Amino acid sequence: MNGAVGLIGFGVMGAAMAMRLLEKGHTVLVHDISAAAMSRARDAGCRVAGTPIEVVRQVRIVLISLPKPKHVTDVLREGEKCLLAGAAEGSAIVDTSTVDPATSRQNADAASQLSVGYLDSPVLGRPGACGNWTLPIGGDPYYIQAARPVLDTIAASIIHVGPSGHGSLIKVLNNLMFGAINSITCEVFALGARLGMEPKLLFDTISDSGAGTVSNLFRELGPKIIEREFSPVFSVDNLHKDVGLGLALAREVGMTLDVSESGQRLNGMARSAGLGQEDTAAVIKIYESAPKTKGENGK
Repeated sequence: MNGAVGLIGFGVMGAAMAMRLLEKGHTVLVHDISAAAMSRARDAGCRVAGTPIEVVRQVRIVLISLPKPKHVTDVLREGEKCLLAGAAEGSAIVDTSTVDPATSRQNADAASQLSVGYLDSPVLGRPGACGNWTLPIGGDPYYIQAARPVLDTIAASIIHVGPSGHGSLIKVLNNLMFGAINSITCEVFALGARLGMEPKLLFDTISDSGAGTVSNLFRELGPKIIEREFSPVFSVDNLHKDVGLGLALAREVGMTLDVSESGQRLNGMARSAGLGQEDTAAVIKIYESAPKTKGENGK
């Protein structure tokens, strides 16, 4: 029997971690602000707790999986029921969320003042691949070793990438690439359809070609577009948030990210059209709903 693990956030990624940990014999103690999520966690075999402090008082390792930087900061260090209000010296808090590097550094500083470890350890991988994820981790290597029994359960590759904030930086950069691939995939499918190309034929021909343009994300998005299956694995809202983090980092160092800014406009249009809670593949609907414009020949 493995040890107990705390988990803050039972969304898509949090649930994937919980199920993997349970499968490998860990006890999982979950807190989520959503009553429905707490019910799902209980039904899955997790124990549940009403507040973050109730979680951290019972375990030495806590995983965080939340949507936005503010959510992470609030759970960690805001109020009398936050994690740092009850964390024991030497315990480790592992944030698997996608946040900006500055937030990770600030959270790590707050934790270190209480002799608590804080690791920014965002996930590179899709929910269904839990157990084979890559975790780029920023923070003190001592706490990586302390958390290894848990991290080795959810990831096949654990890479210490530097001080606090560096794990978050790698994830934000990765998701800028995700955003670009998502946008261009939706774009080419929409253009092909408007030009009379059957979408499945387009997908099968390219995905089986061995061309350098083919990515795993293209292989995942294509069937969703073809089958009109937009239940979220990764939502438009989350992509918009992550690309926004990357654009903010670029502004801090005086760079303009033309590709990412163009894709972000598309993500913003999708959110305005009410597609925020759908999968990122739903961005294709923006192209499909756009009126035809006249070409150079006037047609």
